[in-house]
Order: sequence, then structure tokens, then C-alpha cells
Amino acid sequence: MPSPVFVFCFVLSTMYGLGFHVIMGGAARRMVLFVSTSWVGFLLGQYIGGYIEADFLRIGIVHLLPASICAFAMLLFAQLVTTETESRVTRR
Repeated sequence: MPSPVFVFCFVLSTMYGLGFHVIMGGAARRMVLFVSTSWVGFLLGQYIGGYIEADFLRIGIVHLLPASICAFAMLLFAQLVTTETESRVTRR
């Protein structure tokens, strides 16, 4: 059985990814991308928060502020990388 901390982090990062998908839109493939990117970003932010010992906005052993900032930064990076630029080509 998974620990409550793991479940809390999993649910929170999944909600970040799904909320970002609702705001930005896109196909189901982008939803999977956003959710998985949010998981990776949240995990990376959790490790960074533990490394720099960030105690601000900490819930138990979860470094919520650095994990959330890193998750949103990764989501914005994924949005930036996957956005298709619209270039109009006119033929005359």
C-alpha cells in the first residue's frame, strides 16, 4: 500500500497537470504530456527543496513551494516546446 505522502504528491501533481491542460487545451496526447511533465517537475522540485532545505510552505516532508514552482515551470516549458507556430504561406 502506498504511503499517504506519495498519494498526496501524486494527486496534487496530477491536478496541476490536468488544470494546466484545461486552461491551455489540446488533444488527449497533450493531456498525458502535461500530467507526466507535472509528475517529473513535482518530483524534481521535491528533491531541490530537500537539497536547499526550503522549509517555507512545507507540509510534513513535502516541500510544497519548490515542488509546485518546479512543476509549473516544467509545464510552461512543455507548453512552449509543443506549441505549433502558425505560419501562413500564400501562393500567388
